[in-house]
Amino acid sequence: MALSRRHLLLAVGAATGSACHPAWAQTAAPAWAGIEKAARGQTVYFNAWAGSEQINAYIQWAATEILAAHGVKLEHVKISDAADVVKRVRAEKAAGRKAGDGTVDLVWINGENFAAMKRDGLLFGPWAEALPNFQYVDTTGKPTTRNDFSVPTDGMESPWGMAQFTLFADSQRLPQPPQSMAELLALARRQPGRISYPRLPDFTGTTFVKQALIEHVADVRVLGKPPVAADFAQVTAPLWQFLDALHPHLWRGGKQFPQNPAAVRQMMSDGELLLALTFNPNEPANEIMAKRLAPTVSSWQFARGTIGNTHFVAIPYNARAAAGAQVVANFLLSARAQARKADITQWGDPTVLDLARLPATERARFPSQPLPGQVAKPAPTLPEPHAAWVEPIEKEWIRRYT
Repeated sequence: MALSRRHLLLAVGAATGSACHPAWAQTAAPAWAGIEKAARGQTVYFNAWAGSEQINAYIQWAATEILAAHGVKLEHVKISDAADVVKRVRAEKAAGRKAGDGTVDLVWINGENFAAMKRDGLLFGPWAEALPNFQYVDTTGKPTTRNDFSVPTDGMESPWGMAQFTLFADSQRLPQPPQSMAELLALARRQPGRISYPRLPDFTGTTFVKQALIEHVADVRVLGKPPVAADFAQVTAPLWQFLDALHPHLWRGGKQFPQNPAAVRQMMSDGELLLALTFNPNEPANEIMAKRLAPTVSSWQFARGTIGNTHFVAIPYNARAAAGAQVVANFLLSARAQARKADITQWGDPTVLDLARLPATERARFPSQPLPGQVAKPAPTLPEPHAAWVEPIEKEWIRRYT
């Protein structure tokens, strides 16, 4: 999440367009050249999930590029859960560690972990919207680049990649895919036992349930605020009614659920299930390219939209290499870095940039047509419910269905 040393905050340059940024991004601060100068020679300890060889290779590529261009050494501190980083930074604050005396310079984070760090004053900033490359971020079509699980980022974290709830299926077995949760229920009734979703608290399973909540809640605006005990039951009642109607028609009668989305994907590939779920719209294309899915597999999102979010990098309040972390974040927002990340042969993580804002030469780095398995017609991105909804939803689901 965020860095320390507020004297390193950037000013928004005229080229960025002051009308596009909140007042705090326009305050007086050292020029970007000063940040780059201060960053040279620093080592940035980037705490990031290490569960993917492709992602690890991408971070190593970025490290090589950043060292050559900016003289900043990027060290990938491989972690399994960002929540562990939050605990470490919180412990450092409790121990009295001040600005410039931390062990984490940059962290890959979002959702509940960002909300916790922001709430507990563990972030450096604001800084993100003053990065030179932030001017190319799609803050209109992808509003989650400024809103993390309904918590305003307030410049405390810089967007890195996009995710959106996506479904995929073999078009030969499912030529007319469902376009809403209501249509999915109708399909399950017609073809019992051939639909399922991962068991909560798996992230994709929780996202499936939150998508159902959004489609059935009386007033979606209530989900943008933390739930209170008094209205949690009332707000979620239509959700449980929907799931109670759906579950008897699921795989194994809704008495058992696959452990993770990989299991659902394999069951779909084997023909046991009709469709699979992912939070990475490029996953089906990746799997087709790797020859683990048939070339007839297509992906889609519900017509009125599906839950999406942005994942970010942020700087803790006590980072030692605050300037270097900003230089790294700015590079990660460059068209070259974003295009490589979006390339399914490299990572396949959708970009946060608005391609229309890029110069033509930079826009050309991105493919103009979707690849086999990619979403042909992206649907609107629906904001995540506030992070505080996750735990009570998961607890209630587990109480009811396990």
